[in-house]
Amino acid sequence: MIIITGAAGFIGSCVTAYLNEQGYYDLALVDDFKYPDKAPNFRTKKFTHMVDRKVFFHWVAGKEREIEAIIHLGARTDTYETDKQLFNRLNFNYSQQMWQFCTREQIPIIYASSAATYGDGTQGFSDDPVGLVLLKPLNAYAESKHHFDLWALAQEEKPYFWAGFKFFNVYGPNEYHKKKMASVVLHFYHQIKSLGGVRLFKSYNPDFADGMQKRDFVYVKDLVQVLFHFLKNRKHSGLYNLGAGKAETFNDLATNLFQTINLDPKIEYVDLEENHRPKYQYYTEADLKRLRQAGCEVAFRPLKEGIEDYVNHYLSEEKYW
Repeated sequence: MIIITGAAGFIGSCVTAYLNEQGYYDLALVDDFKYPDKAPNFRTKKFTHMVDRKVFFHWVAGKEREIEAIIHLGARTDTYETDKQLFNRLNFNYSQQMWQFCTREQIPIIYASSAATYGDGTQGFSDDPVGLVLLKPLNAYAESKHHFDLWALAQEEKPYFWAGFKFFNVYGPNEYHKKKMASVVLHFYHQIKSLGGVRLFKSYNPDFADGMQKRDFVYVKDLVQVLFHFLKNRKHSGLYNLGAGKAETFNDLATNLFQTINLDPKIEYVDLEENHRPKYQYYTEADLKRLRQAGCEVAFRPLKEGIEDYVNHYLSEEKYW
């Protein structure tokens, strides 16, 4: 049995879809399943158990020997939320419990961190553990992820295999429910359909022209293949970047979307709320050296190719994976 937390969410449901495609059906999906807008994410999936996250540790007692691995993706991911106690409870403490359970029972664990831990990027984007203490996340969500990364690396007692992944800007099917926290690809697609154009934030950094802010956009179908690689090859425990390894501008992303929909580009630059300006990331790009050194050779598709697959096979018909 493979346990997936956050299984009703965006990435968790895509992991479930990919495992189903690989012939894995003995899956325990763990989440808060009361939200109807998430139901389509798991409605057609094949699994053996559906467990509310609040009762998980009670439910799993006595089933330890049945577990092949835990993929821990469940978290509060709202970067606008400021309640640190909420993040401490849902992201840090719950992840500690999961880690300690896997350590005690010697169960492999794969967990989600975030590239938001890199803050404004002035310390670079290397996942070498030596430099992680220098990072200064810009919001409470990123702080909770960063604190858990540091805590995990400091533990003397660990599962026999563990891997944490700093997800960069993930986009792809099954994110319809995320609303304001959905990828910019989804937001821009809706803007084009409703307004005929795209609104990008102006730059308040003299080093970047409007629309030339850059992000590392990674297609969720590539991301799940990386997780699957580490699920099957449990040789190199550690914390890794998980992005495409190439920064792309918002202008290019928008242009690719227009081309995919067969429309001429129409881009407007709008003000970013003043209170969000100090916390805005102008550049992110995953350093994949350690991921490649660990033997993961998953190829990340170009942004244009990912957008075409997302739009043509999912967004255009509001389909789920």
